[in-house]
Amino acid sequence: MSSHSHQNLHSKLTAGGLLLTLGIIYGDIGTSPLYVMKSIIDEHQITSDLVLGGLSCILWTLTLQTTLKYVIITLNADNHGEGGIFSLYSLVKRTKIQWLIVPAIIGGSLLLAEGIITPPISVSSAVEGLLIFKPDIPTIPIVIAILFVLFTIQQFGAKIVTKFFSPVMLIWFSMLGVLGIIQITQNMEVLKAVNPYYAYKLLTSDASGHGFFILGAVFLCTTGAESLYSDMGHCGRRNIRVSWIFVKSTLVLNYFGQGAYLLQHNGSTLSQLNDHNPNPFYLIMAEWFQPIGIIVATLAAIIASQALISGSFTLINEAMRLNFWPKVRINYPTDVKGQLYIPSINWLLFVGCVGIILYFKESKYMEHAYGLSIILGMMMTTTLLNFYLIMKRVKWYFIGAIITVYAVIELSFLIANVTKFMEGGYVTLAIAIFLIGIMSTWFLAKKISKSYTKIVKINDYKKVLAELSVDLSIPKYATHLVYMTNSQRSDEIEEKVMYSILQKRPKRADLYWFIHVNILSEPYKKEYRVTEIVKDDIYRIDFYLGFREPTKINLMFKQVIKEMVQRGEVDITSRYESLHKNHIIGDFKFVLSEKFLSNDSDLTFFEKIVMNTYFLMKKLSLSEEKGFGLDSSSVKIEQFPLVIHAPEKIEMRRIEKDCPIL
Repeated sequence: MSSHSHQNLHSKLTAGGLLLTLGIIYGDIGTSPLYVMKSIIDEHQITSDLVLGGLSCILWTLTLQTTLKYVIITLNADNHGEGGIFSLYSLVKRTKIQWLIVPAIIGGSLLLAEGIITPPISVSSAVEGLLIFKPDIPTIPIVIAILFVLFTIQQFGAKIVTKFFSPVMLIWFSMLGVLGIIQITQNMEVLKAVNPYYAYKLLTSDASGHGFFILGAVFLCTTGAESLYSDMGHCGRRNIRVSWIFVKSTLVLNYFGQGAYLLQHNGSTLSQLNDHNPNPFYLIMAEWFQPIGIIVATLAAIIASQALISGSFTLINEAMRLNFWPKVRINYPTDVKGQLYIPSINWLLFVGCVGIILYFKESKYMEHAYGLSIILGMMMTTTLLNFYLIMKRVKWYFIGAIITVYAVIELSFLIANVTKFMEGGYVTLAIAIFLIGIMSTWFLAKKISKSYTKIVKINDYKKVLAELSVDLSIPKYATHLVYMTNSQRSDEIEEKVMYSILQKRPKRADLYWFIHVNILSEPYKKEYRVTEIVKDDIYRIDFYLGFREPTKINLMFKQVIKEMVQRGEVDITSRYESLHKNHIIGDFKFVLSEKFLSNDSDLTFFEKIVMNTYFLMKKLSLSEEKGFGLDSSSVKIEQFPLVIHAPEKIEMRRIEKDCPIL
């Protein structure tokens, strides 16, 4: 995708684009009215201070956190049209500040953890509406069945389903707004909550039993802001900003509508209003409309879950390209750009979702596990955003003001959410820590492995390779011998490659090819460069791929060879006389090296843990040939020892005469 098309994507504003944005981006934040007010009131007595204060907190959180931070400021940080924490990291990586990898890995892991908790809480909150009609209905099997169907259809791609998403979300947001307006007109007193004084009054008072820690429940209204940034590449900045005006209006109207209803029941508790499903979201509906409301809410919850599942696939794909995640199989179910399906992640998420449902059982308990991981993720984005603004040479006083405001807001949310740790917050944090462990181990092991890889100059071997090609005393190994190399420079190669060709078993070939894949900081790009090292003998091909591009080396290599033949740069016909005169193409053989940890390595305790875990994960991950998209019938895997901290020279004494053995 060219920079011109990125500009078009972000400047274009169409009715179709706005509708698509509703269907893709707002599922998570759009379903928050299902549980936010219920969580704020909880088991406390309904009072005007609690209702007005809670609504004021919601309004100003949506204004400062979602609108100002994400929709206005963060959406400017696009990496060739793409958003999300790894895209932001790819931008700030250019500052060469090494430790910025820490917030990137932590933020990415927390976003994945959110993908495990959001589907259960959204779908459970919607399905629990059935309790109004049938109090003894078992909701857990229904929720699991809905999620099973949702995760099963992922393999077919979301192309058909997304056409259905946008109209449903338009109905959903319209329904939120209309329900809110009906209640507000019956009790205009609720509009007082626009005044931030009511938020301040509630946060500084413990009279309601909430006080400052109500922020833990209020924070749930802005979950999904991170996903909004991640999906920028699908819809465009302008479509998001304009559609957000409509989305925010309907959300605020619905929250205020719930508040207006609650103010009419001052002194009561939610369970007194409805013992079976004390959720103000359903209580503000007319009885005849409740079945319709439950159906629309369930569909909206499914769409919210779909958005997070798709986002998790994109996140893992980016993590793999940035060397944060082991290689896993990626399928491309449709021809839609950027749409992919990762089977292992799909079922890992499903198992995680089922575990959350069985552990917490009800949505009200899931709420406790929700906020802590999300606020930590938002803080990681704020950290990277700070460096992005510095990189863009934004005025220091503007950066200072932004960072101060969001440090206060997000630290307040963090402190309020820490109280949820023992109530369930530890579950999502445990999931996130596990994911952080995988990403950190993979990255560190790759770094250690790279630092102990010996590099040599190709020039030193040009003569011997050219002579090996015509040495008839050595049986021919292949017409074309292809090696994947990690060496960044075209005049260098790993020592192990030369060892494989010349010593392990001399491999005579007519042409030697060295292929290197460069993963770029931008998402979509496919370029290549050919370096002729020895005419008709040694070539190097460098592929330059965006971090969201599939690594299909087999197909790309064939395409490059075809173009080189058309230009007359290389002759790939077989050198065997009978085959050559009949213009038969020579065979291609790929040699991949698989490292194993040498027993000669002298590792520190930390290195031993990192490297052993890395090699265990490597066994469970996708093989090199599948990762590069190579045909296994033409691939030879060679084992090479990785020696870390080679022992010093061993002191030994030679003896000349036989010594008697005692």
